Amino acid sequence: MQENYQNSKVVVGLDIGTTKICAIVGCLNKYGKLEILGMGQSPSLGVVRGMVQNIDKAVGAIQKAVKEAEDNANVNIKSVNVGIAGQHIRSSQKFGSITRGNANETITAEEIEKMKRDMYFLVTEPGNDIIHAMPQHYTIDGVEGITDPIGCEGARVEGAYHVITAHISALNKIDKSIKKSDLEINSLILEPLASSLAVLDDEEKEAGVVLVDIGGGTTDIAIFKDNTVQHTAVLPFGGEIITADIKEGCNILHSDAEALKLKFGLAIADEAKDNVIITIKGLKGRPPKEISMKNLACIIEARVDEIIEYVHAEIVRSGFEKSLSGGIVLTGGGSMLQSLLQRFEYKTGMHCRIGFPNEHLGKGNVADIKNPKYATSIGLVLSGLEENGFVASNNSATKTMQFTPKTKITDSESSSSIFSLGKTISSRLKGFLAQDIDENDTF
Repeated sequence: MQENYQNSKVVVGLDIGTTKICAIVGCLNKYGKLEILGMGQSPSLGVVRGMVQNIDKAVGAIQKAVKEAEDNANVNIKSVNVGIAGQHIRSSQKFGSITRGNANETITAEEIEKMKRDMYFLVTEPGNDIIHAMPQHYTIDGVEGITDPIGCEGARVEGAYHVITAHISALNKIDKSIKKSDLEINSLILEPLASSLAVLDDEEKEAGVVLVDIGGGTTDIAIFKDNTVQHTAVLPFGGEIITADIKEGCNILHSDAEALKLKFGLAIADEAKDNVIITIKGLKGRPPKEISMKNLACIIEARVDEIIEYVHAEIVRSGFEKSLSGGIVLTGGGSMLQSLLQRFEYKTGMHCRIGFPNEHLGKGNVADIKNPKYATSIGLVLSGLEENGFVASNNSATKTMQFTPKTKITDSESSSSIFSLGKTISSRLKGFLAQDIDENDTF
């Protein structure tokens, strides 16, 4: 290990995504910055919309990504910090309280920690389990709005918590996939919370900000205000659904649709030229296929607008729509779609920026690591460093983000209501392909 490191603690973040599985190995350098020692990734198999479906396929992909990360970092990986997402995620506000024997003694950190841990034993919907209970504010003897009760005096302390639950079957599948990969789960973290550590700063969290992490299979949302998590949600669609729309609307292969989106995709149809066509190599023995760039943009814009509508609906549902001075921060691989930033600003009326995970990164040898698609993986490493006390801060925002997930995962499984937000836009795709175009662009 290089001499620049403050300590020998190496932390590994494992992002099990819909399109890719990414393992990142990191450690703090002597300047307090995150040094990326190595990275490994593989195409995601057995994962649908952020949830593991085929354990054996997922295990193979995890092992490949971890092995590559081990070789690049020259370390032996035994435990990982794992991200979790999926349409089964639920969030709500719950309250806890303690009654103290001596009101004249100051409140201790142990008392506050015990009240927090008690939240993990609240009764949840059948088939669900609590993965996070994050404090928002406290009330002491009727005095509300206290953010740090330690050191205060009082007889009764009440706490408001943002509680996040996940379906037990989804937790079990992640647990089994990690164990079959000969690894241990150090901590399990909701992906938008991990991403927020990598791309948001404390001022934004205080002023009010919406993190929108657009992945392959899900769009994850986390809303912060007054340095606390106020609302979280996971929408069951992301960049892959845009690719699927292009495939259907243009009648082409999935690989060609993905290439079209990445190279020529625009989220605003009016920015596409009417007289530009893209030529795709035809199948064996068949002529090339010509696709209008204008019509490609129309397909993308239709689905992007739908995603924005759902994101905006979650912002309204949170009750903080009018008090988010920090606007929207877009991150994840899907955030790099051309014109997406401008489309979000136009449709929501809020200021937007792209969240690059570079604020906490030191100088490293891993190329392209500062890309938004690695925000979750880097955030998972940062959360592991915080959990182990290697990132110290007295800021209440950092304290809020110290996750204490319930470690026990039961084997019982039961059905739960499916959070279905998807809707078809097939009718909006018809008629987009035009034939009267006279300028060619080939890939």
